[in-house]
Amino acid sequence: MARTTSSALLLAFAFIFSMSSLPSPSLSDSTDAFVFGGCTQEKYVQDSPYECNINSLLTSLVNSATCSTYNNYTIMGSSTQDVVYGLYQCRGDLSMPDCATCVARAVSQLGVLCAQTCGGALQLQGCYVKYDNTTFLGVEDKTVVLKKCGPSVGYDMDAMNLRDAVLESLARTGGPYRVGGSGNVQGVAQCVGDLSVEECQDCLSEAIARLKSDCGTADYGDMFLAKCYARYTTGGPRAYSKAHSDKNTNDGEKTFAIIIGLFAGVALVIIFLAFLRKFAS
Repeated sequence: MARTTSSALLLAFAFIFSMSSLPSPSLSDSTDAFVFGGCTQEKYVQDSPYECNINSLLTSLVNSATCSTYNNYTIMGSSTQDVVYGLYQCRGDLSMPDCATCVARAVSQLGVLCAQTCGGALQLQGCYVKYDNTTFLGVEDKTVVLKKCGPSVGYDMDAMNLRDAVLESLARTGGPYRVGGSGNVQGVAQCVGDLSVEECQDCLSEAIARLKSDCGTADYGDMFLAKCYARYTTGGPRAYSKAHSDKNTNDGEKTFAIIIGLFAGVALVIIFLAFLRKFAS
């Protein structure tokens, strides 16, 4: 299995699946709603060491999401071509149960979307997961992955000034996760956690500038670059709040408990098998 080249990294999003009917973000959007996904064209051999390493990586991502909203891993192999890199990140306002549930669902969907491919990425409303056989960790990348602009509301100087002021406040605000709003205009921006402070600021500045220029008078806009995103909506102050009711929160906590139970069960099986091997020897 050959390693991907730098140009092949761009093929990671050669097949971007975006819903043309995807509405502007609203209170009804669930954290596991699909935003975009893509896979590399290079395939790996079934039952190969690389497949084993991918499975190990994705298990580590799901496991880590029960206690952290961001993490990255490098799974080493017996040869350089079997090394796999990956990360996940949850939206900055998610609770740990919701984060764990979102990452688990993203990993599950990636297994279907990118079956037997050497690399893949999936963005849901609440989280992002990516893996590849060429390292992308700590590398700033401002490639446009997804741009979506809503219908034009017509030129309204006051509305555009308000929109621009919200986006400019996001650009000035520190931290990897940023939210802001004024009146009916709300905005959110976030960097992937492997970027430095300077790289995060540079990426978000690019995303926000593109959003303003490309979406013009649209009533909402999404600009996803490879390592950050910026979004705005005129849907009111609740548009970017966590999109679930108390029932969904309870469901997330139940799923979180199930995930923890599954990990505990797997650990017990491993310990039991190790004991049997020792007893048999």
